[in-house]
Amino acid sequence: MIKTLLSLVTMAWLACTSLYALAQTSASTGTELPLADATVRKVDKAAGRLTLSHGELVNLDMPPMTMAFRVKDPGWLDKVKVGDKLRVAVDKVDGSYTVVRVEPAP
Repeated sequence: MIKTLLSLVTMAWLACTSLYALAQTSASTGTELPLADATVRKVDKAAGRLTLSHGELVNLDMPPMTMAFRVKDPGWLDKVKVGDKLRVAVDKVDGSYTVVRVEPAP
């Protein structure tokens, strides 16, 4: 009986760690996160930040506002300029709000 209980606990632990790893992967790629409309207000290559005036960030329960974000890929900062209209996915990565996906607005 104890052996069966330990097996069940081990399987539950493995399932939880697998789900956690999957959640970390999808968050880091941004493919499963909702996109929000945004306008570029400032590009700060030295700091690796992008200031956006953005719509509601549903996954973060954040209302529309203007704020600076880290970017997952610093190369994105070379591809955008002030005034560009974008669709972005933002997530909390290592404690900082980070743009994890960028698309041009339609």
